Formats: sequence, structure tokens, C-alpha cells
Amino acid sequence: VMLTNTIGHHLTVHQAMIPRSLKPFSYICGNRMLSGYKPKSNVKDSYKILELEEGCSLDDIRNSYRSLAKKYHPDSGSITADSEAFMKVEEAYRAVLSDMANKKKSNENKEEEEEDQFKSKAPQHRHYLSFEGVGFGTPSQREKQYMQFRVDRATEQVLEYRKQKLESQYVATDLMRAKDVRQSKKVKITQAVERLVEDLIQESMAKGDFDNLSGKGKPLQKFSDCPHIDPMTHNLNRILIDNGYQPEWILMQKEIRETIERLRKSIVASRSKLGEPMTPYRQKQWNRICEQFIEDIRKLNKRIDSFNLVVPILSRQMVHFSADKEIVRAQKTYQALMENKEASDSDTKEDEQENVKRFGWKSSLFKWLNL
Repeated sequence: VMLTNTIGHHLTVHQAMIPRSLKPFSYICGNRMLSGYKPKSNVKDSYKILELEEGCSLDDIRNSYRSLAKKYHPDSGSITADSEAFMKVEEAYRAVLSDMANKKKSNENKEEEEEDQFKSKAPQHRHYLSFEGVGFGTPSQREKQYMQFRVDRATEQVLEYRKQKLESQYVATDLMRAKDVRQSKKVKITQAVERLVEDLIQESMAKGDFDNLSGKGKPLQKFSDCPHIDPMTHNLNRILIDNGYQPEWILMQKEIRETIERLRKSIVASRSKLGEPMTPYRQKQWNRICEQFIEDIRKLNKRIDSFNLVVPILSRQMVHFSADKEIVRAQKTYQALMENKEASDSDTKEDEQENVKRFGWKSSLFKWLNL
């Protein structure tokens, strides 16, 4: 056993040399001895000594200890001062504090275990807020795992890029080869057609098929009256016009005019077929005819938009047709036709009546002879 005197020197003493009266004391510091006695009272008795119940708060324990210390402390000077009772209160207070610390520590351990279980079963939300949800564990561990993940991903992207580049090179070479083959075939076909046309022209010239042309022996009119027009373009346009070819916008304009005339005639004819009076059934039929007419006008207006894009002269552009106005126009045309028909019918009846008045006796004579 090592002992220390008042000066601070360390002394080694055998246990057999210590008197029996000092053996319960485990430590001696100078002239003061600290007891190594451990209380045998359990936690329940400690709560009873502090006049408390288990499960109370830390503030209740401290308040109770203070009130009992004032009551039993030897230096308090009160009538109830008792050193032995104060020692019991202090030991009970320390036992209760240690019990509460142990309980708190055990509760913390249980909570940590539950958190670990939840972490193992379901990832925390912060995994999805940082490092793209990669990795598990502490932030530093997840950061290392995320860096390795980025390295692996970059490597895969590089390999995929090289693979696609090589594939595109092979595809490009194959396409170039196929394109060269198609181009060579096209050139061969064009050359063959040109040779065939040239042979036919030479054969016709040898037979004299071009001798009866009106412009034989006359010079071509190479230039136009306008000096701002390209001579080649003028000659090509003149040749096309002379042979019956027309520009696209002229054909489109002709088609639009023919289409609107056909639609107008068809809706007037449909209205004439329905006749008068307009019953509910006929009104439904007329509504269906008008819906189809509106759809046809919408398609025609799209055709007009295409025409306006290709027409070279701004003043030749066309405006859209209004389906409602065309329907009103068709109804007015139908009414005018009906009025003309009624007028012609009335004239015919009047003529018949006049004929009856003039030749009534003759007709009656013919009837009598036939009898």
C-alpha cells in the first residue's frame, strides 16, 4: 500500500503493518482519512429518506435535499441538527442522482438503438438532400462514397462516349459508301438517258422531222425588252410558256377559283333540294350541310395561305373566304331563284289562260269530234 505524508513523500507500507482500526479506510491523505464505506441501502430507501417517490424530477430531488440539509446539517445551528441523519441524506441524494444518471444513459442508449434500426431500414431524408442520395453513414463517409461514385460515373460516361464515337464513325463510313454507290448509279442512269435523248434527236433530224418548223432558219430572240431581266431566265420562261407550262402560283390561283365556284354551286343546289318550308328535320340537314361547307372553306383558306407564300406579285395575293358570308350569299341566291321560278310559273299560267280564251271553241270542237 502506498501512503503519502504531510510533506508529500510517498511511502510504501505492507498491508500487515496497518492496524485493524485503519483497515476499513482505503485512502489516507495527510492527517485526513476518507472512508471507503459503501452504503448498503437501495434506491427505494434513498427515495424514502429524501421523502420522495420514484419518477420525480431533478428539481424535486434538489429541493428536497436542500430542505433536509438545512434541517440536519451539524453547522446549521438548528434544534434538529444531526450528523448521522445528514450523512444518510447525503448518501441517499448521491444514490438517487446516480440512479437518475443511469436511467438517462440507458434511455439514450435505447433511443440510439432505435435510431440505428430506423436508419438500417429506411434511409434518412438528408441522404436525398446531399450527395445525390448516395452512400450511408456519417457525412464524411457519405462524402467519400459520393466521390468514388462520381469517379465511376465519369469513367462510364467516357467509355460510352468513345463507344458512340466509334459506332458513329463506322455508320458514317457505311453511309458514305452507300451514298457513293447511289450517286454512281444515278450518274450512270442520267448519262444513259442523255445519250438516249441525243440519239433520238439525231435520228429525228436525219429523218427530216424538224424541217417543217415555223422558226427554221430564223434567229432566236435572245434578249427581252427589259434590260434588268437575266437573258437566260427570260429564255427559259419563254420556252416553258410556249410549250404550255405555267408557274405554280398561276395553277394554284386557278385551282382556288374553281374550288370556290364549285362549293358555291353545291351549297345552292343542296338548299334547293331541301325546298320550302323548313321543317325541323330539314333544318338539321341544312345545319350538317353548313358544317361541311365551313370545313371546306377552312381547307380552302389554308390553300390560300400557301398561294400567298409563292405568288411573286404582292397585288395578286388573295384574302380568306368567310364561310358565314358565303352561306348568307347562298341563301340569297336560292331566294332569287325561287322568285324567278315563281314569276316564270305565273307567266306560263297567264299564257295558258289567254290561249284558252282565244281558242276555246276550237278545243271544244276537237273534244266533240274525238267523242
